[in-house]
Amino acid sequence: MSKAALYLIGVVVLACYAIPYTLLTNVAEWYGSFLFWCAAGVAVIVLNILATASFEEDEA
Repeated sequence: MSKAALYLIGVVVLACYAIPYTLLTNVAEWYGSFLFWCAAGVAVIVLNILATASFEEDEA
């Protein structure tokens, strides 16, 4: 799951650039892109948790 989560993080980052400048260009209110970026931020946090869930601490 960690590799898939990392790829999905890349997709979310690319969407953060593409969506506001393509699909949300006609939304004149500030909350159009802001809501999208908030949702993308939460998605990246969840994907980071999934990507690092299998990490183990080394006993040295």
